[in-house]
Amino acid sequence: MNREMKADVAVIGGSVGGSAAAMAACRMGKKVILFEECEWVGGQLTSQAVPPDEHPWIEQYGCTRSYRQFRERVRHYYRSYFPLTKDAVVRPLLNPGNAIVSRISHEPRAALAALRSMMAPYEHSGRLTILTGYRTEACERDGDRVSGVTLRSLKDGELLTVTAPFFLDATECGDLLPLARIPYVTGAESQSETGEPHALDGPPDARDMQAVTHCFAIDYMEGEDHTIEKPKDYDFWKEYRADFWPDRQLSWCSPQPRTLAPVEYSLFPRGEMFSLWRYRRVIDAALFEPGAFESDITIVNWPQNDYWLGPVIDVPEEERQRHLEGAKQLSLSLLYWMQTEAPRPDGKAGYPGLRLRPDVAGTQDGLAQQVYIRESRRIRAEYTVVEQDLSPDTRGELGSVRYADSIGIGCYHIDLHPSTSGRNYIDIASLPFHIPLGCLLPESAVDNVLPACKNIGTTHITNGCYRLHPVEWNIGEAAGLLAAFSLERGCSPKRVRSDGGILESFQRLLLQEGIELAWPR
Repeated sequence: MNREMKADVAVIGGSVGGSAAAMAACRMGKKVILFEECEWVGGQLTSQAVPPDEHPWIEQYGCTRSYRQFRERVRHYYRSYFPLTKDAVVRPLLNPGNAIVSRISHEPRAALAALRSMMAPYEHSGRLTILTGYRTEACERDGDRVSGVTLRSLKDGELLTVTAPFFLDATECGDLLPLARIPYVTGAESQSETGEPHALDGPPDARDMQAVTHCFAIDYMEGEDHTIEKPKDYDFWKEYRADFWPDRQLSWCSPQPRTLAPVEYSLFPRGEMFSLWRYRRVIDAALFEPGAFESDITIVNWPQNDYWLGPVIDVPEEERQRHLEGAKQLSLSLLYWMQTEAPRPDGKAGYPGLRLRPDVAGTQDGLAQQVYIRESRRIRAEYTVVEQDLSPDTRGELGSVRYADSIGIGCYHIDLHPSTSGRNYIDIASLPFHIPLGCLLPESAVDNVLPACKNIGTTHITNGCYRLHPVEWNIGEAAGLLAAFSLERGCSPKRVRSDGGILESFQRLLLQEGIELAWPR
């Protein structure tokens, strides 16, 4: 039996952007249904177990008001329910993990608690319905509008069709785009297409996508043995070495992303060496009263478990599953190697006290609920952000392009991990940038489907800085507000951009909602 539901806005995908979009539309008084494949909403923050990557000014400016509220709710969660030390509890900028990568690294469970607390008023009022364990199956298109989306329950196979005036694609891979027949791009563009200095010097490669990573959480129990069963693909990964890699992938040596020079990492802090343990640590046990945590907890999302042997988008399902399993086997093999064979500074081998923490990820196998997807399908948009818009080499003292239709801001360097075509890191500087409304609008005639996360009009290159947590949140939030605003005005999102007076009203709404539209000079 095919069940049916109706909403003002249907958000397909509970990613970071999808979660922000749903709450934004609810704030505007709209009835919203949010669908998510995993058990947890929150995408990178939760089901993919990726602590936030943020810019240096995040505590002062450079994100939306609601994203800042999310960060403070994470801090409130730890202050309210955990035995922090007297010093830690009064820190205004509490960083539970004291990670290298983030000014607020925290457990995925804490992010989920913060998100669900923000969503609770809308859920309790009936304005927001959240359905997890649903995967997009089909799409009905009536002329230039999508009239319905059908999803399948992963638990019992039930089909559910949702109808709505607006659909937001907030899936990690842009799953709604091919079903809705909305033109999109995958992989790497050529220089002849985009003019970007770091685009491919040759034809485009639709299969050339960034590595995916299956993250997992571990702690360390000195003197104990928590060695997992030997993974079935361990012998392959133990010997694997890419042509562009300085050593075997299961080693402490990797390329420095910006220079590509070989660099040796340490597991635990040691002198001036870069500590992988501290890199994405989500619990620093020293911030809590003795006995609260037996150990620090860290997330393994390192060069050693980046998987680039093939793409997981727009390939046959059998191939997709093979690569997803490959990413999982690589992560398990990395853990087993660290437990049994990894060289130690004391001359011994292996750290059997490394303990997999399934509870942190909310899974039985200990790995994150979902592989970390860095690169999605991207719409062919009315405006596509290119490297020249934000490169210090092309823009210099001018700063990044300040779009007249700005709907937000972000900042992160262009960070491309090794790719499925065997290319090494591309890690280059970028200026604090802006988000144009045009990159949320498909150039096709479809006018009631909007991207709401990493599937906007960027290139392979600029996706490398638009894909991080606060930017994805801003994109989703703006998409949710745009859908609600368009409903109230009775106009299409395309007209919001093309009509100067309507655009001004929409940008005024964004400012009222706490979205910054420009970086301070």
